[in-house]
Amino acid sequence: MKAAVFGGPEQGLSIEEVPDPRPGPGEVLIRVAACGVCHTDLHYLDNGTPTFKPPPIILGHEISGTVAELGQGVDTLHPGDRVLVAAVTSCGACSACRNRRENICENGVMLGNHADGGYAELTVAPARDVFPLPDEVPLVEGCIIADALTTPFHAVVHRAQVGASDQVVVIGCGGVGLNVIQMVIAQGGRVVAVDLSEEKLEWARRFGAAETVNPLEVERVDKAVRRLTGGGADVAFEVVGKADTQETALSCLRTGGRLILVGYSPETMSLNAGRVMFRELSVLGSLGCPPIDYPRVIELVRQGRLKVKELVTHHFALDDIEQALDTLRNGEAIRAVVTP
Repeated sequence: MKAAVFGGPEQGLSIEEVPDPRPGPGEVLIRVAACGVCHTDLHYLDNGTPTFKPPPIILGHEISGTVAELGQGVDTLHPGDRVLVAAVTSCGACSACRNRRENICENGVMLGNHADGGYAELTVAPARDVFPLPDEVPLVEGCIIADALTTPFHAVVHRAQVGASDQVVVIGCGGVGLNVIQMVIAQGGRVVAVDLSEEKLEWARRFGAAETVNPLEVERVDKAVRRLTGGGADVAFEVVGKADTQETALSCLRTGGRLILVGYSPETMSLNAGRVMFRELSVLGSLGCPPIDYPRVIELVRQGRLKVKELVTHHFALDDIEQALDTLRNGEAIRAVVTP
């Protein structure tokens, strides 16, 4: 099969012919329809973040496709089924999994990181973490559900527990940030969106944000947010992954507020613990989404309560994957997908 193989930060990606993978017991072979292009891939390619499986490795973790072959013992799926693959598959046996927190599984396997992923014509995944896609969900654009929608679902519903009366600020309106906005609106919250790009702020309004703030146009973001929310946000989502925006998000909260860190950052943010204590603030990390919740997100898309097709602004063939990654680097795409 054809695949985009990552040889390491110095070698980058190369399109190669590699042996077809085979499904083992409890696994399925999937013919990839599409794989979403994610900033996580840029961490490996541009920033030197190591993959758990040493290169060479096939990147890509937002995967949709059709079942090509069943491994021994799989009776929940059938050849030809339209499916979505969980970005991180879980063991189902560790303490985290037994407590319904499969997203932090002690033995979790992220496709395109621990094992070969979806920038290829075929990939293999455990059947327990492969989910049917209804006909109402587009197969190609539906691939982004695997991370770009499920990650915001977990952050909004489980970590932040956003309710109908909540005032929410979302800092960072890229693909994941826009889906945080979608999720907050679905939960009945009211959103103030913050981004440096007027184009992304327009997208935020299109996806339901009541107010927008461009940091280039205000003296201080936190003051603007407090004015727009009547004293500060109940919940702040940081979806950029920078220490300064994390600190800004914290400063936007009212007393008793909750900061949810969704964007990954290797930087260390400044945190006044006395302020957190005295104002009883909560600072919570949010990582991915338990596979058990994937059917709930898929159903929200099927019902039309969450948009996916509108988010995918760019489609690329596998041979053009470098161009796909450049659209991400340059901020040109809301969401791009590769279609092997």
